[in-house]
Amino acid sequence: MDSPGQNLKGRDLLSLHDFAAEEVAAILDLAAGLKEKQKSGVPHPSLQGKALGMIFQKSSTRTRVSFEVAMYQLGGYPMFLSANDLQLGRGESIADTARTLSRYLDGIMIRTFEQAAVEELARYATIPVINGLTDLLHPCQILADLLTIREHKGTLAGLKLAYVGDGNNICHSLLFGCAKAGMDISVASPEGYRPKGEIVRLAVEDAAAAGSKIKVLADPVEAVGGADVVVTDVWASMGHEAERVGRVKAFAAYQVNDDLVRHAKKDYIFLHCLPAHRGEEVTPEVIDGPHSVVWDEAENRLHTQKAVLALLL
Repeated sequence: MDSPGQNLKGRDLLSLHDFAAEEVAAILDLAAGLKEKQKSGVPHPSLQGKALGMIFQKSSTRTRVSFEVAMYQLGGYPMFLSANDLQLGRGESIADTARTLSRYLDGIMIRTFEQAAVEELARYATIPVINGLTDLLHPCQILADLLTIREHKGTLAGLKLAYVGDGNNICHSLLFGCAKAGMDISVASPEGYRPKGEIVRLAVEDAAAAGSKIKVLADPVEAVGGADVVVTDVWASMGHEAERVGRVKAFAAYQVNDDLVRHAKKDYIFLHCLPAHRGEEVTPEVIDGPHSVVWDEAENRLHTQKAVLALLL
């Protein structure tokens, strides 16, 4: 019988909702194995001779560096493609870009604004397309989060994760990721900034299959109560900078600080995808404190993305 990971060859990674729970677990298992090899200095060039095109329409630190290093450590060739350098930036269609790049590359990673753009790229490409971030979803980040939680807690199923803040792409992908992993998730966001109803509906379906629970709340204290993991993100994501003043006011009661995390379990861990704005969504005492695992989380972007590339390409 084929393992779940063997069935991923040639697949796209657009959303964690598209993957079975066993497939998500297979990605995490391979990531842990590749991390161990890298730490031990054991070469693992499974993608030798293969090339990954990386299209960036949004700026990046972690996504760009981790994908480039991941492809290099797997023996392949990473190619940075700024949207300004491509004909895509001068009006060539996504469909024609997908058809052309499919003749040169073995995979495409794209970091852009609209989820529809990633889906269109995948529709016309004949090679795997990986969502490196859209305004709607950030599946690669959440795979790193799940690996980090598993490393620190020993398991995923049955844990409670609390997300406090904007119902954004991180929140949406956490809803899917927690549901696939059998984790309970409570989201606390102010009115007008809650996760999209359709995402919540699909995540509830995934959670029902795994026996986990999803709650979307207004009260951050209720959300964090008894949590094993506490997560937040910036209040104004890329593209929302003009709303910054209004958002700071709306999220004032949603700061992750010492008073709030007192309601979590004593051995809770804190995650943040970064970049962080200390003094806004999280205080320095929390993000730089003993419960924070944000640097493990940032490192694990490398290892989970290596697993995705190795399985899909």
